[in-house]
Amino acid sequence: MGLKPFEKIVTEHGPVVLRVCRALLGPVDSEDAWSETFLAALRGYPDLDPGANVEAWLVTIAHRKAVDVHRVRQRTAIPTDDVPEQESRRDLPGEWNHELWDALAELPFTQRAAVVYHHLAGLPYAEIARILGNSTDAARRAAADGIARLRRTYPPRSESLAQEGAVR
Repeated sequence: MGLKPFEKIVTEHGPVVLRVCRALLGPVDSEDAWSETFLAALRGYPDLDPGANVEAWLVTIAHRKAVDVHRVRQRTAIPTDDVPEQESRRDLPGEWNHELWDALAELPFTQRAAVVYHHLAGLPYAEIARILGNSTDAARRAAADGIARLRRTYPPRSESLAQEGAVR
C-alpha cells in the first residue's frame, strides 16, 4: 500500500497539528508554524516510509518549527518608543488574554511540549521521547511535572477568594 495523497494528510492531521502549534506558540505564531510544518512535510512526504506514524511525524516537524520560533523570540528585540513602567502580559489592547495559555506559557518548554504532545495530540510517551530527544521516562516525567504545575497554577486564584481562605 502506498502513501495517501498529501491533501488527505493535511485534512486528516491538520487540526491536531494546529492545536499543537497553538498550545506551544500561542495565537500569534501558530498559523505560520502550521503552514511551515506542512510545507516542510510536503517536501519530505515522498520519502516517508509507508508504515510510518504520520501524525507523530507531523508533530515532530511542528515541534521543530516551534523550537525555531522560540529561539527567534529569545534573540529578537522588541522596538518601542516608550518603555512601560511595569511589564504585564495581561489586559494589553490587542493581546490574547487566555488563562490556560498564560499557565502553559509559564511552563518550561520541555514540560509544555510533553503536555501538549500527550494531552492534545494524543501521542504515546515513546513518540514524545523521540521528538524531544530524551527517554520515555523523561518524557513521562516532563508531562507529569507540567500537569502538576498546571494544577497548582490554573485556574489562577482571584485575590478575593485567596483572602477569604477559599479552596480550589
